[in-house]
Amino acid sequence: MSDTTSDTPALRTPLYDLHVSLGAKMVPFAGYAMPVQYPTGIIKEHTHTRTEAGLFDVSHMGQVRLSGPDAAAALESLVPVDIIDLPVGMQRYAVFTNEAGGVMDDLMVANAGNDSLFVVVNAGCKAQDIAHMQKHLSGRCTVEVLDDRALLALQGPAAATVMARLAPATAEMIFMNFMSVTLVGVECYISRSGYTGEDGYEISVPADKAEALARELLAQPEVLPIGLGARDSLRLEAGLCLYGHDLDVNTSPVESTCCGRCPSRAVPMAHAPAATPAPRSSSIRSPIACRASASACCRKRACRCAKAPKSSTRPAVRSAWSPAAASAPPWVRPSPWAMSTPPWPSPAPR
Repeated sequence: MSDTTSDTPALRTPLYDLHVSLGAKMVPFAGYAMPVQYPTGIIKEHTHTRTEAGLFDVSHMGQVRLSGPDAAAALESLVPVDIIDLPVGMQRYAVFTNEAGGVMDDLMVANAGNDSLFVVVNAGCKAQDIAHMQKHLSGRCTVEVLDDRALLALQGPAAATVMARLAPATAEMIFMNFMSVTLVGVECYISRSGYTGEDGYEISVPADKAEALARELLAQPEVLPIGLGARDSLRLEAGLCLYGHDLDVNTSPVESTCCGRCPSRAVPMAHAPAATPAPRSSSIRSPIACRASASACCRKRACRCAKAPKSSTRPAVRSAWSPAAASAPPWVRPSPWAMSTPPWPSPAPR
């Protein structure tokens, strides 16, 4: 996530007053006044997210809805990722690239159904990304900027327990699932994803209900508010890319060492040939070798394993799952995609 700042007066998210009331230290970040830490301190916030659940305000990020029969094909013309075949109710990691192939920004794309895509872009690149989509997509689909919504992230091993308590339907979600649920009496869009290396959810909520939802989440005994300081240490520990630091216009998707950013409909993941892991010195990973690692790209789940047909057989990957692995810190656990038997229950047939 970009940390671009400017000299213009800082904007405020819908949770600004809540942050101040909780004693947060506010700093300028990507044009917004954001909490860098709370009185508990960054180390405590970091540890709590790793052991319980932390609530992050990420409302400074951009939320956009693309709608129309050609929306998926239109967006796919701007990203080296398969969007057309993205199943309804699934989310995918992508990057915008410029004419030279450099990374303009990284983003998340969800298929919300009814010819609609839900897109989240970085705060520091928000104006640029929206202008990019309006310029190239407006003739093919509707580009709607959702300025009236806030975005919260609930992250940590207890996040699933908390969300199941408030919205039981979320208990059926697995990583990168996306759905609509009712929270604090309003429709919210929720994905099982995040930016900490932990299990968790990102929740889009109408701005006028954001504080009510945040207070309801903070009322849960497992949840503490977490600032940008711990957010950065958590993503560093998990090996997740930060745009402007690890990715920029001088970096291509291949050079970034993150897999899954090139179109793959011609060779679906389930039918890809078995691959030998690349040498450590190589900056290019094969999809299978990358899927079996705990690298940044697998933490982001750029690999499109969920796209594979249910009836197909995936290439054999030695299972790394064991009780010892389950109890290991999350940043050294094997990727769930590398396990022959995932640690979560299979969702009911649809």
